Amino acid sequence: MTHKKIPMEPDKKIALVAHDNRKRDLVEWAKFNRDLLAHHEVYATGTTGKILEEELGFGIEKLKSGPLGGDQQIGAKIVENEIDFLIFFWDPLEPQPHDPDVKALLRMAVVWNIPIACNRASADFMISSPLMDGKYNRLVPDYEGYISRKVDLGEEDAKEQV
Repeated sequence: MTHKKIPMEPDKKIALVAHDNRKRDLVEWAKFNRDLLAHHEVYATGTTGKILEEELGFGIEKLKSGPLGGDQQIGAKIVENEIDFLIFFWDPLEPQPHDPDVKALLRMAVVWNIPIACNRASADFMISSPLMDGKYNRLVPDYEGYISRKVDLGEEDAKEQV
């Protein structure tokens, strides 16, 4: 499969998401990294966005709460190249009622080769990377062949199409 280069500008578009039991961790991490985050465009789901905006003192693009569609909104922004990377402090010990949404969001990040940090250590490594404040060409598989493929409907389906 061939790849396309998707340029990431020095000011990144960062999505911050946290499950309820991990919001405190994300807020502490964001406060520690406030100056690094401040010049980037930051998105967050529901309550997380409200808390972060209050604690950090700069504007956060707030989306719906995760269970109310915020996870899908971030996933859609990833597909539309409106998010450069995802920091998602999820709780691996608590079952989530919107677990399929979480899985779909993580899947979109992988499909579109978006860097993902799921805990404080990986978020620390990502935010302190020399790639963070420079241009970067993200390689994404060229899905044009997949999009334009011919789909065989089979005999039964083909009869219904006539």
